Amino acid sequence: MVDLNDYFNPVSIERPDYEHLTGPAGFSHNISIHTENHPIKDIKKYRIALLGVPDARNSPNTGSSKAPDGIREQLYKLARIPGKAKIIDLGNMKRGTGFNDTIAGLSDVLHLLISEKIFPVILGGSSALAVSIDRCFSMLKTHYTIASVDSVIDFHPEKKDQDSFTWLNNILYGNRNFVSHFINIGYQTYLNDQQVINRLLKRKCELVRIGDVRQAIYLTEPLLRESDAAIFDISSVRQSDAPGTFRPSPNGFYGEEICLLSRYAGISDKLKIFGLFEVNPEFDIRFQTQGLAAQIIWFFLEGFSQKQYETPSLNESNTGRFIRYHVRVTDLEDDLIFVKSNLTDRWWMEIRIKQDEIQYVACSHEDYLRANNNEVPDRWVKASDRLKA
Repeated sequence: MVDLNDYFNPVSIERPDYEHLTGPAGFSHNISIHTENHPIKDIKKYRIALLGVPDARNSPNTGSSKAPDGIREQLYKLARIPGKAKIIDLGNMKRGTGFNDTIAGLSDVLHLLISEKIFPVILGGSSALAVSIDRCFSMLKTHYTIASVDSVIDFHPEKKDQDSFTWLNNILYGNRNFVSHFINIGYQTYLNDQQVINRLLKRKCELVRIGDVRQAIYLTEPLLRESDAAIFDISSVRQSDAPGTFRPSPNGFYGEEICLLSRYAGISDKLKIFGLFEVNPEFDIRFQTQGLAAQIIWFFLEGFSQKQYETPSLNESNTGRFIRYHVRVTDLEDDLIFVKSNLTDRWWMEIRIKQDEIQYVACSHEDYLRANNNEVPDRWVKASDRLKA
């Protein structure tokens, strides 16, 4: 059995000068913390593991190496997470001799945690660390969907050395990748190469502009519900709300919006890894970005505490938990089948891949209404093209 104490330094942060929430009301009072006096042990009893990765190599955003403790200090000032999910803060990963050593170590840790059914929450560090997520799934030999909340799609049309602006190259076109689908939420057209956008669309990736997200942000919930890994880049937030990053933009998500997206990720019953990257305390103003990053993590954990595992039961028609709707659309040979949860009001579409193989794709109530208006939902078309290819 791997000893995680060999991978992590104990948590060591300054006690705040003033604590608004004290005693059992505070965040730190319902989690276990790896300290010098309390080493990591009996890891199997936890459901969530927080882990800082203070490594900014392979990135121009060098100050992001200071982010994990900056986020942690703000997180520990917040309220306790409701519910009974057991959380452990593993501390900060020890940096490898080279950046690839850090990637290898983080991949091993993620693989171990997921194998033990423990959910890892990564406090970065730069987004160049995202490659470890792909390596983890390749070690698990599991195909996966990854969602990135970012204003810039970190892909370069030409081959370049791996860094925080090109990590997607390695994930989508690496030699041993297991990624089956990529989703970007919140890209800003004027910050991206149209050649890259066209190339990814041809690969059947789902790219959603920030204007479309803001018009109906609740429609992103099915996208995050379909994802196995979610990567949040703090630079997707507008500079006025999050100045502490290497590439700020005057436009972007509001703080409330990014927290809502984080909560959507938390309630997903398919998601296995969550990571927050690119916070740079050196550029921050009065801990504003670090405070927002802490709230992003808090909302993720709050959503996780209310998670309902419904996907495995979707094909069970006699439980009374779901309602199935058959909708006739003129342009299709077979009925569209929608499944609605009576418990959470979430929706799925049933897609037949082969005669004896059915997959369920997360969707929205709007997709069902569109089908009832004799329109084939775009989400059904994209999912069918992708899954049947």
